[in-house]
Amino acid sequence: MTSQEIRELFLKFFESKGHTIVPSAPMVIKNDPTLMFTNAGMNQFKEFFLGNAKPKYKRVVDTQKCLRVSGKHNDLEEVGRDTYHHTMFEMLGNWSFGDYFKREAISWAWELLTEVYKIPKENLYVTVFEGSPEEGVPFDQEAYDIWKERIAEDHILLGNKKDNFWEMGDQGPCGPCSEIHVDIRSEEEKAKVAGRDLVNNDHPQVIEIWNNVFMEFNRKADGSLEKLPAQNVDTGMGFERLCMVLQGKQSNYDTDVFTPLIHKVEEITKTSYTNGIKVTPEEEQINVAIRVIADHIRAVAFAIADGQLPSNNGAGYVIRRILRRAIRYGFTFLGQKEPFIYKLVETLAKQMGSTFHELEKEFLLIVSVIKEEEASFLRTLEQGLLMLDVMIQNTTDKQLSGSKAFELYDTYGFPKDLTALILSERGMTLDEASFEEHLQKQKERSRAAAQVKAGDWVVLRDDEEEEFVGYDTLEAVVRLVKYRKVESQKDGTLYQLVFNTTPFYPEGGGQVGDRGTLQSANGEIIYIIDTKKENNLIIHLAEHLPENLTDPFKAEVHLAGRTLAQANHSATHLLHQALREVLGTHVEQKGSHVSPEALRFDFSHFAKLTQEELTEVERLVNKRIYEKIPLQEHRNIPIQQALEAGAMALFGEKYGDKVRMIQFGESRELCGGTHVKNTGDIWFFKIVSEGAVAAGVRRIEAITNAGALKHFLLQEKLLEEVKSSLKNPQDPVKAIANLQEENARLHKELEQLKKEQAKQLKGELKGEFVPVGDVQCLTKHLDLDVATLKDLAFMLGEEVKDAFILFGSAQEDGKALLLCYINKELAKNKGLDAGKIVRELGKCIQGGGGGQPFFATAGGKNPEGIAEALEKVKTML
Repeated sequence: MTSQEIRELFLKFFESKGHTIVPSAPMVIKNDPTLMFTNAGMNQFKEFFLGNAKPKYKRVVDTQKCLRVSGKHNDLEEVGRDTYHHTMFEMLGNWSFGDYFKREAISWAWELLTEVYKIPKENLYVTVFEGSPEEGVPFDQEAYDIWKERIAEDHILLGNKKDNFWEMGDQGPCGPCSEIHVDIRSEEEKAKVAGRDLVNNDHPQVIEIWNNVFMEFNRKADGSLEKLPAQNVDTGMGFERLCMVLQGKQSNYDTDVFTPLIHKVEEITKTSYTNGIKVTPEEEQINVAIRVIADHIRAVAFAIADGQLPSNNGAGYVIRRILRRAIRYGFTFLGQKEPFIYKLVETLAKQMGSTFHELEKEFLLIVSVIKEEEASFLRTLEQGLLMLDVMIQNTTDKQLSGSKAFELYDTYGFPKDLTALILSERGMTLDEASFEEHLQKQKERSRAAAQVKAGDWVVLRDDEEEEFVGYDTLEAVVRLVKYRKVESQKDGTLYQLVFNTTPFYPEGGGQVGDRGTLQSANGEIIYIIDTKKENNLIIHLAEHLPENLTDPFKAEVHLAGRTLAQANHSATHLLHQALREVLGTHVEQKGSHVSPEALRFDFSHFAKLTQEELTEVERLVNKRIYEKIPLQEHRNIPIQQALEAGAMALFGEKYGDKVRMIQFGESRELCGGTHVKNTGDIWFFKIVSEGAVAAGVRRIEAITNAGALKHFLLQEKLLEEVKSSLKNPQDPVKAIANLQEENARLHKELEQLKKEQAKQLKGELKGEFVPVGDVQCLTKHLDLDVATLKDLAFMLGEEVKDAFILFGSAQEDGKALLLCYINKELAKNKGLDAGKIVRELGKCIQGGGGGQPFFATAGGKNPEGIAEALEKVKTML
């Protein structure tokens, strides 16, 4: 049975049980600050479990793309070392939102596994929750009795809170769960040790395959549990593990989920993936590298397809880290010094594109981004190798300090294991304990900065649904529905407020959240400092709580901030339209950020825009601003109707059945943001920069309205200052050109004077060489620029046989310079190296440097050390 057939059977089975098949949510999460990536099938349904929204369907089934790079059993550095853990994986799941419960969930799971997939019943084991008396949660007798009807009692195990009580997080919905495990060992192995003794013991052939979670409780901030108003079922089955079981394999990587990718890696790298028990250490290194690459390409490709480009922070940093791990395994163990991982995207798209269409739609972008990231990191590895070489030369003992290795890791992304490997080749070791100490401190700093402690929601009204009215008004009379206190190291103590109605737009679609005020009848004013959306709730952030929580309040959005933000937002729509007209219809939005101050727009394009193209884009946008095109807003229309009308969908966004379409003339986009009523309100559009974000993705930064006015006023002020400096000429451009011509002429004269000075100095210095052994040595402190010193050294070197020259110079910027010249023949015959010499002498001036064996320079911040360097070099010689 192929993986495609296994997936289809799961979906069709639950469809026959009244479930609606829903698509996978994007792997990259928005509107949930607690998560960067979808890490479980339940993430996209979180708002239903929390009671913040009502589900359209009571029963659903899906396969969900997930990404896990930390947590239970799954640290990134361990993926690939075994055969059953992954970064990106598929989670097959069926869900009940207040509909069926334990009996149906267990019965259908058993039916699918034993009757449809034909897994032998004797190979299955199940666990049920043993109970937690201290929390008042009893043993799950109901689940036990249901299982007892289907499976032998010695195949039912009791599980503790760690294994059989599932929680969404420190707070929120939770409940007992019932896991299903499968034993795929040989009959000989089964005869030696019973499968029940290996359940939940990390045995690679006795594995959890499915978890049925029965959501009954809510975990409060103080750790106590309360019953949920509705009982929900949340199940998750690991697709890759299921394929391993049904295809009779002993490793996930031996299934057809991974074998096409593994074969492609073998073909590209001319290596072999070795199956079997007897594998040499060298073969196992290659196996691990191939598993790492086959796993990581999936995670990276799907993340990019869902809108997350590699970067230096947040979710983008996680994706870059995963990709770089794959690159360095290819570099270290497969001998790949050139980009090659991008070539696997075609295989992946052919394999999974029919199920996940985003792989085909974003194919060129994925390939381009990965290829550029590979090339960039391979250059970084080269820099790291050079840096490591310097560290080794400057290490007096046989062990490199952990702090130095961590500096390489933190600055260049240079992996610890590669550092250790190179050191061992040089007969050295790494202080790994110290390295791990530095790494742990960094992790603790990151965790502390990201940690958010939230109190329980205090509910004042639970019978009202939140309504957003901010498209039509900036003021509203509101009532507080619930609130909670939130503390973090980054923001301190804040309060999250939820109202029955609100004019405040929550951050989303690239647009920042509204700010404003909340005013009570007694005149008290509470400032709303930001607005966000979290699990379908509009959250208003405030530094203080109102005194009278039950009073009505006048909520008012800050007018200037909203006006300027929506001018910039509408401008992104016009910019998108203009880019497609000028560059071609391959242009698609890949991200944006819209604030009152400016706008940023990322789009797919494979070349730098010319000045002519930028000018034309700017002209088209301003043309539509001058035309004063009115806004046509289409709310709650079927998504298919909007797409057929030509509406553009945003990169990485998830849309429902009903959408909002924003139209300015021929510009049509699906958008939930706020906009001007007329393009004339944008006033003016000005591009301030254009550049690359990643391979195949460009970024334009621009300003409109007040931002554009401020820009022009500053430019006018700057022009006046320039004219004043030039004594107010009638033609300032011509005056600047004259100054440039005069400067070029004077520069040539100065260069000539320096050369004459060097010739004169040469005559004086020829007589100052002194013999040091077989070497003619000249050391001199001359406060000249580096170009003049270099000319002088080479002229002397041509006339003095066996010349060794060291110049020291205090530069105009207050820094020190050392310049070393050695006659080429002398350097070769005597084994002298100018680069090594200046590296050592650079310590005298609190700096460092390097270069070629016959010529090198060093810079430092301590000119007082020049005399010491000039004296020390004689001793060295």
